[in-house]
Amino acid sequence: MFKFWGSQEQEAQSRPQSQSWYPPSVTSSPNTSRPSTPSSSSSSSFNLQRPSERPQSPSHVSPAEAAGIINQLKDKNVDELRKLLSDKDAYNQFLLSLDQVKMQNNLRDELRKETLQLARENLENEPRIMELRNQCRIIRTTELAAAQERLNELEKQKEDTLKFYSPASLLQRLQEAMNKTEEESDNMHRQLLEREMDLGVFVQKYKKVRTTYHRRALIHLAARTSSTA
Repeated sequence: MFKFWGSQEQEAQSRPQSQSWYPPSVTSSPNTSRPSTPSSSSSSSFNLQRPSERPQSPSHVSPAEAAGIINQLKDKNVDELRKLLSDKDAYNQFLLSLDQVKMQNNLRDELRKETLQLARENLENEPRIMELRNQCRIIRTTELAAAQERLNELEKQKEDTLKFYSPASLLQRLQEAMNKTEEESDNMHRQLLEREMDLGVFVQKYKKVRTTYHRRALIHLAARTSSTA
């Protein structure tokens, strides 16, 4: 086989090289016309380098995959290798016969089938999706508005409750209650002086009102002391 290639060296050099559609990494090597050493195979004469000698390509072919491709190429004769370099259909046929390419094609077909299946399911569910969308729109315009209004009412009640039970509000109500009992005791005293109330009734009611006043006054004082501490 090597002898045959050596005998055809001059003929290959004298003939004009045909235009190739392959990438420069396949056809542009200066050693494509003749092997460099007798130990080189015919595949190396066509720039089929070992994985460690070839420049890294963006495809990132693993050494094991490259070795598998080389194993399929090394058994081919010179005419078959020439045909791969010159015949695009032969090259495509060889490429599609590789296990790595078959695996990628199978994966692509499976992804395509799954995508089509998902698209069909989405089309089948489109009426249901539209119905749910309309329900959401109704909820936003009716139930959500009512819920928002109720939420605002509860927020207002919360603010009123917090304000009602705030320390300042409690002190104010205690002061108002003290003022009220003070006013009641003054009225009782006036009624006693004007003889509108008996002394016994006055003592009983006045004592009760003043007791309430002093109890509220003590609570008011304690609350003011604790709030300023």
